[in-house]
Amino acid sequence: MSDIICIKGIHGFGYHGVFEHEAKNGQDFFVDLELHLDLSKASVSDDLNDTIDYGALSELVVEEITGARVQLIERLAGRIADRIKADHPSIQRVTVTVHKPKAPVTAEVSDIAVTISR
Repeated sequence: MSDIICIKGIHGFGYHGVFEHEAKNGQDFFVDLELHLDLSKASVSDDLNDTIDYGALSELVVEEITGARVQLIERLAGRIADRIKADHPSIQRVTVTVHKPKAPVTAEVSDIAVTISR
């Protein structure tokens, strides 16, 4: 399958992290999605029912970012991917990248991200 939908930079403010100050103060998280599915019907029909609603997917991601706290962004990425797969069986593969640009590390970094595929 060569059809892909990409949504990049979905933003939410969450309270995820191992440290107590992360749970208390929160921070910005950004998520990128790559969805592999058959878009041949949508490419002919021009009908939203034949594809995936990008707005609904973006809202799902924001719900997960702003929802129940997790310690690891690996877990957050997994929750997002599992929910997308459960809600949209037409998606053959989903890749989720969670960016935590203000991760509490001692080195200066521009971003820390985890990518998972289901």
